Amino acid sequence: MLRATDDHRRARLARRHGVAPAHRYGDVTSATRAMTALHATEPATPHLSLHARVNEVDVADVEAALYDTRTLVKVMGMRRTLFVVPPELIDAIAGSVGRRVADANRKRLEREAAALGLGPRWIDDARSAVLTALDGEQRSTRELRDAIEHFGGTFVAAAGTKWATDVPVMANLLTIFCAEGAVVRARNRGHWRISRPTYTSMAGWLGRAVEPVDEAAGYAELVRRWLWTFGPGTEADLVWWLGATKRAVRRALVDVGALEVVLDDGTTGFVLPDDTDDLTAAADREPWVALLPTLDATTMGWRGREFYLDPGHVPFLFDTAGNAGTTVWVDGRVVGCWIQDDDGRVRTILRESLPRSAHRLLAAEVERLDALLGGERITNVFASPQMRGERLG
Repeated sequence: MLRATDDHRRARLARRHGVAPAHRYGDVTSATRAMTALHATEPATPHLSLHARVNEVDVADVEAALYDTRTLVKVMGMRRTLFVVPPELIDAIAGSVGRRVADANRKRLEREAAALGLGPRWIDDARSAVLTALDGEQRSTRELRDAIEHFGGTFVAAAGTKWATDVPVMANLLTIFCAEGAVVRARNRGHWRISRPTYTSMAGWLGRAVEPVDEAAGYAELVRRWLWTFGPGTEADLVWWLGATKRAVRRALVDVGALEVVLDDGTTGFVLPDDTDDLTAAADREPWVALLPTLDATTMGWRGREFYLDPGHVPFLFDTAGNAGTTVWVDGRVVGCWIQDDDGRVRTILRESLPRSAHRLLAAEVERLDALLGGERITNVFASPQMRGERLG
């Protein structure tokens, strides 16, 4: 069986993810397509992720792709998480991971909202009402609640437990309709660093209705793309990244004809059957550095992260749920994080000693990121303990 070493995996990551400066992509759409999907939970993350992967790109370029040409689209997808993807991937997402998210949230909402006295078809009725209200319009959640008052209330989630809380009905409905591909996040009314989304119909936004593919075909398409971007990777990596079942992942691996390889830790990884050429030659060891944002798609691409992350760094650079803060990468490994000082200037916090050559490369990347930010401060909901300055034992 072919062996895929950690060196090979790190070299692939550098090239295919466009994070090594010599391998950056020519435009934001190509970079996003190469990554399969970009995390978008933090409003600034897509802009910073693309800045790390594309030369001569600024905030306006990303905003234009998201809201003008719409060559990039925000979708509710894997693990009930917001992602930025190219439009051609939406049908596969809606038919697989989107359907899984929508179905789970439908069942929960139907159960939790029974106290509102709504009938069995109330979510479908709400869907029709929301799409009517969004016909040719871009509205915020509050505006939708005002326009459709009978779906603007709240219900008590986890009633009778210590986690009981009032949950807005409209926000939950929009999660379902976005996951199904009927509704999409449209223009952001806030600054690019702040989330103030509006919503509209996907048909109006893209000029076509989403046609969810068969579930198996949807998973196969996502797995095919993931294997090109992140492979070699394990079954556990795919189950985690997709938020899917082992059964769905195993079927998709068969459907794409995935080839088994042996990883350095002895586990079985998978690659596409015609994608092994760079695993049979010596791995590229070209030096490179990158400054990646909170929840960047590279840092969050695998469940098993030991090939690029020292386990001793995890308590400092990740929260307890495994969400990554900002990261400093050197030669394919995470070695620290970056923050902004009181003047908004980027500053690195390193957890390893580095050679002078790496410090010189990092200084150039700090300067490049500072030029993009121009002193504007990025607020991070998922700031790591190291970013918050916490002292750990």
